Amino acid sequence: MTRILSLQVGMPRSVGTEGAAEPMDRQWTTGFFKEPVRGPVFLGTEGLDGDGVADRRVHGGPEKAVLAYSGLHYSVWESELDLGRLPFGAFGENFTLDAQTEAEVCIGDVYAAGEALLEVSQPRQPCWKLSRRWRIPDLSVRVQANGRTGWYFRVLREGLVRVGDVLIRIERPYPHWTVAEANAIMHHRREDLEAAAALAACPALATSWRKTLEARATTGAQTDTHPRLIGPNEP
Repeated sequence: MTRILSLQVGMPRSVGTEGAAEPMDRQWTTGFFKEPVRGPVFLGTEGLDGDGVADRRVHGGPEKAVLAYSGLHYSVWESELDLGRLPFGAFGENFTLDAQTEAEVCIGDVYAAGEALLEVSQPRQPCWKLSRRWRIPDLSVRVQANGRTGWYFRVLREGLVRVGDVLIRIERPYPHWTVAEANAIMHHRREDLEAAAALAACPALATSWRKTLEARATTGAQTDTHPRLIGPNEP
């Protein structure tokens, strides 16, 4: 079991200065800035009431309805980044959980949380906006490299959730496909085509991940992650 330590929502907004010379100062639109709410908050198949994404091509949707992040990572990041105390939601997550990490959560795990029923769909793939938020150019690269990514839930049953709700795991159909293992296959064992094919066959894995891994297993095609991780943060 794990508990919702903090719950965050936020709607897209534009920040920065249009035409600024320094990339980190330029205008960008993001739903990354989340504010804590205690609830109850209605959780639907597209996400939490009061929450939104700026670019629906790559964010949001039923397979990315809720972003969860382990609160156990915060003290490690605080020591590594030297930014002082980081607020919950610093990594753009909706649920900050008081226990469990990527090594303990599996694709397809089903949890009851408040009135809702959730299923783990995929690891989070960090993008350049995380780096822009904290003005650390390589932060997204570091998150992907160390595997402290967080993960997404899809919503199987809608309902109210609130801070303090316990996530009770009621099903684990794929105990060998931890979020950490999925991250490793996607990002660190890119030449292991057999593992890519095996993970792609997991029915609970998000469609976008399955397509990427199926293409890799079939043709050896490798996705260029530079645009996602660096984006317009480069000069």
